[in-house]
Amino acid sequence: MAEPEAPATLVVIDDHPLFRRGVADLIQMSRSLRLAGAASSGAEGVELVRRHAPALVLLDLNMKGMDGIETLKAIKALDVDSRVVMLTVSDHEEDVVAALRAGADGYLLKDMEPEEILAQLEQAAEGRLVISAKLTELLARALRAQPAPPLEALTARERDILRLLAVGKSNKQIGQQLDIAEATVKVHVKSLLKKLRMRSRVEAAVWAVENIERG
Repeated sequence: MAEPEAPATLVVIDDHPLFRRGVADLIQMSRSLRLAGAASSGAEGVELVRRHAPALVLLDLNMKGMDGIETLKAIKALDVDSRVVMLTVSDHEEDVVAALRAGADGYLLKDMEPEEILAQLEQAAEGRLVISAKLTELLARALRAQPAPPLEALTARERDILRLLAVGKSNKQIGQQLDIAEATVKVHVKSLLKKLRMRSRVEAAVWAVENIERG
């Protein structure tokens, strides 16, 4: 009998104590997530991420001192493989685009139902893309306003992976479907993002939905 997988660790960074408590209570309801720590500031959060290297980081955008974008960039500069999901009240286009350009792996709104937030976090921990539904069209519109990225620069394998990203597949799922190692998928994703001049999987996935045939 196979051993059950250990819960994915999560660090929450938010300067509102009641919200941090709410997230902690929410995580206790999940069998697949475990709270590794909570921070009330960006600087404290970066240190927690450095120490614990969690699978997932839940990050507020508007914080006093070191804001969410600065904190996100600092986390992405660390030698950790943590996925960062923004959880915020802001649905402004410039905030969504700035977060994804800085490397966010998802963007959720605090006005979602708690159960939906938990479900999305469990999806994110599995490596899937998470973005609040009402923000998808906003992001697509912002991408349409930019020069078209050079799709022809992608290899056939990178196009295959981009199609799978577009339907929300995780690296593990992509590897299984294409019969390649998960580590190889990560290398291809990094390469295709660089070629498309994009910073995040979410950005690439939203663009791909509108611009390429999905397999």
